[in-house]
Amino acid sequence: MGTGALMILALLLAAAPAAWPGFAQAEHQVRLQRAAFNRAIARADFAGIGAVLADDAQLVTGADSVILAGKAAELDLLREDLRGPKRRIYIRTPTRIVVSPVGPMALETGRWTGRQVLNRRNWAAGEYAAKWRRIGGVWKVESETYMSTACGGTFCPKRK
Repeated sequence: MGTGALMILALLLAAAPAAWPGFAQAEHQVRLQRAAFNRAIARADFAGIGAVLADDAQLVTGADSVILAGKAAELDLLREDLRGPKRRIYIRTPTRIVVSPVGPMALETGRWTGRQVLNRRNWAAGEYAAKWRRIGGVWKVESETYMSTACGGTFCPKRK
């Protein structure tokens, strides 16, 4: 295959996601799942949160890069964050979702914010990336990586 043919093939493959049947529907479903996840966090609805996470979900936290493996570990962390006097709210806002043309996967990127409910001086924000997979007909979060880019109060990491 010549260089020209390879370039045409590359262009066709680059355009493939937009032409893939169900592409727009898949992106819409991921956005709906993200909105459901945000609502579940706001209500401290652990069943709702768990319904959006894959069993083997992985999370890398924003400021200190703690790695959590598995839905149970992520739910344990959220139980600490979403209960008691230090209750926190987190919101993820997608800016881009790319659906894979080769498998039931999608990559979401966006901005996140978090704040303490009773003390709004404690807050953080940043960027995130989430990988989704369609499992049993439902889009679920497979992995999320967060990076903190701004903070206030006790949400700011201690400098070493």
